[in-house]
Amino acid sequence: MISIKRFLEQAENPELERGQGRAREGSGGRAEPAAEVLLPLTVAAYRSALAEMGACGLDVCPALGEELRRGLGRVGEKLGAEVSRRSVEETASGVREQLASWGRRAALHYRKKTGEVREMLLTMARTAESVGERDERCASQIAQVTARLKRIANLEDLSQIRSSIEQSAWDLKTSIDRMSEEGKAAIAGLRAEVSNYQARLEEAEQIASRDALTGVWSRRRIEERLEESVGAKTPFSVAILDIDGFKQVNDEHGHLVGDELLKQFAAELQSACRPTEVIGRWGGDEFIVLLHSALPEAQAQIDRLREWVCGNYTVQGESGPRTLRVEASMGLAERLPQESWKALVDRADAAMYREKALARKSRRAG
Repeated sequence: MISIKRFLEQAENPELERGQGRAREGSGGRAEPAAEVLLPLTVAAYRSALAEMGACGLDVCPALGEELRRGLGRVGEKLGAEVSRRSVEETASGVREQLASWGRRAALHYRKKTGEVREMLLTMARTAESVGERDERCASQIAQVTARLKRIANLEDLSQIRSSIEQSAWDLKTSIDRMSEEGKAAIAGLRAEVSNYQARLEEAEQIASRDALTGVWSRRRIEERLEESVGAKTPFSVAILDIDGFKQVNDEHGHLVGDELLKQFAAELQSACRPTEVIGRWGGDEFIVLLHSALPEAQAQIDRLREWVCGNYTVQGESGPRTLRVEASMGLAERLPQESWKALVDRADAAMYREKALARKSRRAG
């Protein structure tokens, strides 16, 4: 990707830019567009690259990736229309800090997970070892009883024979009872440990499947559900919802207000959806709803959702509570025969952007 600093150097040295342009034209090459033309495209590409880095971080470590994605997004937004050498250097420094911080926390996170797995394996190993020691001890006791019974065969005094048999039978019963009790205790302990680790693993899986900010399903979990729906071969539809003017909310009121608005919007969306419908955060201010119904019924549900989630929201700002009017553009598509879920989502996304464009045109006309 072309360096933003290069454009800044050319802007500070116009003669250098014109000389390079003439040299390219004189050598038969095509003159490159001026820096002021390519700079906005380069900034947009840089922001796009930061967004992809954030998405990759979310895939690598779902528990921490959302924070990285949002952090890189905030850094990218600082590169506005007025780009200076200082803003570029601050952006580069911000990206390095975000990646370094995320890398350290991700390493600690996975070390902790590795430690938990190692602890579980050691517990199972200790249980197996204790069972082996118990069996070895009981085997030794049984061997002693067996040796005593063999000696009884050489006795001639009936009273001695009877006494020895009774003692041997008692010792044998004691060994078997002890083996049984110790075995039950070992199995009960192992079951308790396995149950504990299973609960912790299920909790970790639940956390990884949820969006860290809003609490709805994460994008990865939604993709899994879409894949399952395709395999089920029953009619289903997908809706994409995008909050109109959300960037303006962040710019005017700050990211904390924007985050609070996203959480409230997600909560309203969940309360309005039916239990059979799957709600997730697709990215940024985009949400996705998986409806297990054909298009007519799905359209009626989306119309109902629009009335429910659009309206006034009260959020806490730095200067106190403020009321924000929220509208959302929505695109809906029903899966076609043999269509992949990715193609289906693309159609729903395109429908959402068409509605958003019509809304902008209507506002300008009004």
